[in-house]
Amino acid sequence: MNIDQIKRIFFIGIGGIGMSAVARYFNGKNVEIFGYDKTETQLTKTLQEEGMSVHYVDDLGEIPKQVDMVIYTPAIPKDHKQLNYFINNNFLVLKRAEILGLLSKDLKTIAVAGTHGKTTTSSILTHLLREGGFPCTAFLGGIAGNFDSNFVAGTNDWMVVEADEFDRSFLQLHPDMAVITAMDPDHLDIYSDGETMVEAFHLFAEQIKENGILYLQNNLKLNRNIDNINIEKYGLNGSENTVENIRVENGYFVFDYAGKQRLESLQFSMPGHHNVENAAAAISVALKLGVKEEDIRKALINFKGIKRRFECLVKEPDFVFIDDYAHHPGELKVAIHAAKTLYPDKKITGVFQPHLYSRTKDFVDGFAEELDVLDEIYLLDIYPARELPIPGVTSKIIFEKMKNPEKKLLKKENLVRELNLKNVEVLLTLGAGDIDKLLNMIKDKYLINKI
Repeated sequence: MNIDQIKRIFFIGIGGIGMSAVARYFNGKNVEIFGYDKTETQLTKTLQEEGMSVHYVDDLGEIPKQVDMVIYTPAIPKDHKQLNYFINNNFLVLKRAEILGLLSKDLKTIAVAGTHGKTTTSSILTHLLREGGFPCTAFLGGIAGNFDSNFVAGTNDWMVVEADEFDRSFLQLHPDMAVITAMDPDHLDIYSDGETMVEAFHLFAEQIKENGILYLQNNLKLNRNIDNINIEKYGLNGSENTVENIRVENGYFVFDYAGKQRLESLQFSMPGHHNVENAAAAISVALKLGVKEEDIRKALINFKGIKRRFECLVKEPDFVFIDDYAHHPGELKVAIHAAKTLYPDKKITGVFQPHLYSRTKDFVDGFAEELDVLDEIYLLDIYPARELPIPGVTSKIIFEKMKNPEKKLLKKENLVRELNLKNVEVLLTLGAGDIDKLLNMIKDKYLINKI
């Protein structure tokens, strides 16, 4: 298949963060882009402003007259009318992962995988490379502040791509270099257990091209040895590429990097030991590709973060408001720890919206344990996303496991009013659902109260 001959593409689930990056890639190639998504969001509005046609009704009448290719996300329900029409009428229908696999054949690929940390790591890496005069293309899983986009068009023959483990999508890739940041059990609706998921990561590692490099987080182990690639560890606690002497100075996390080169007193704009580890992975790849120390230093200081990844929305002496996409116990742990490290003398108030019934059921104990660390917590209803309800699975099962006395179950529509009644010092909103729709309302309420 010659992708260059494709003139019109229809995306099913175009508003997804990964799907929209691919749509932006083809839109930049002057391909006509059409798409469906369930709801209008700021991202879909932006896609329309960029010249793409988006609709929000699963209606065959919305399909354009001519379509050369259909790209869909596996999160779309099996009974989707438009998707089934294209399949039943023998259109060229591909998953997003298959398209990335095809694109990666024409470009040298750096694939960043992991159950958490991959968006931050791939965004840091892309920024380091481009600041270092290495104009790569990038498909990111979040809106990176330095690019104000989840897609970055490059001019050399390298591509940074987020390698998603959901639906085993990352097995479509054959990268030249790869990073694995974490292999915590997740997506147990896809993988029967944690060991099965680790096996999928091992298969991903085996697909790295011969003599390629895998940067593996220091605490991780693959199932078997892989003889035809080079594996280097990175992270805390000693490895080939380690971070040392982490401290907080003037609002920055400062650390030393010790690999094949030693870089001391690096200042990094993103908080948290986990993000320092993510930076270590990105630094390791950047140094391997020839980025200079002075460019790495500059890029780490001016990295603007990723939307909804420990994003500081308000920072005033009397009120700090941070939003994070955390939707797994491991992600909650690092986000909450980072907030407590930055603001050790302030009360940390958390709002958590669980994401998926299946994930809530699988990790109820972990969610309860991590949320108990907060000084007070508001627990919202589960955001179902692609799932139907599971009997007996609600936010209440987390609530009942929690030992924190300062806890409250709350409807999403009552949150802003509830917060307005409290003396909140540091607010941490957490979750991968639609909690982000409340962020501007919370900010506006704070500003009104200040007047």
